[in-house]
Amino acid sequence: MPDLEFSVISAEAVTFAASPLLSFKLGIRNRNREEIIQSVALRCQIQIEPTRRRYSAAEQTNLFELFDDPKRWGRTLTSMLWTHASTTVPAFKCETVVDLPVPCTFDFNIAATKYFEGLEDGVVPLNLMFSGTVFFDGPVGLLVEQISWDKEARFNLPVRVWRQMMDHYYPNIVWLGLRKDVFEDLRRYKNERAIPTWEQVFANLMPAAKKHKAAKKHKEDELTIEVDLPS
Repeated sequence: MPDLEFSVISAEAVTFAASPLLSFKLGIRNRNREEIIQSVALRCQIQIEPTRRRYSAAEQTNLFELFDDPKRWGRTLTSMLWTHASTTVPAFKCETVVDLPVPCTFDFNIAATKYFEGLEDGVVPLNLMFSGTVFFDGPVGLLVEQISWDKEARFNLPVRVWRQMMDHYYPNIVWLGLRKDVFEDLRRYKNERAIPTWEQVFANLMPAAKKHKAAKKHKEDELTIEVDLPS
């Protein structure tokens, strides 16, 4: 009966793909060295394990939306699902190396993307959990066995690999998802003023937002002064 062990050797960006794609190079070893594996329908769940690294002051600020104030990270800093991936492993005996393609997204509504973007440097601690079906030669012909869910492999993905991939597919661009009603309001604003680009829409709105914030702060200061005046 096959007893497969998994390890992650490396990870790199796939340069020419329809969308951002990482390729994880997996090492697979069968502890029953004489057994011939005909193929493996391999599935993988990839989790991010934030507690396995340290964070700079800037990174703590960037990750506030995900994990709240760093004082509460003892309770809020928990593992999160990144994605699922799958591949087919061809026939081998004893051990082999295969590529596991991992699609990526730059949508800032996705927690994993917020986490990646919040890091300045270092690594992203990952835990890859494997499952699937193994087809192998038995004494009476082809046999089938399921991979146990306890098959895992940890890997530290360099942040620079993820950034290089995103810079390649989306140079100097970020993706931001909006509610449809908010988008319609922005589009109406853009069309009514014949603004040519979305960048200019936001550039036009930012001074108004700053002015509103300054006016609000001034009003709060006036209220504070009134409260502090002696009777």
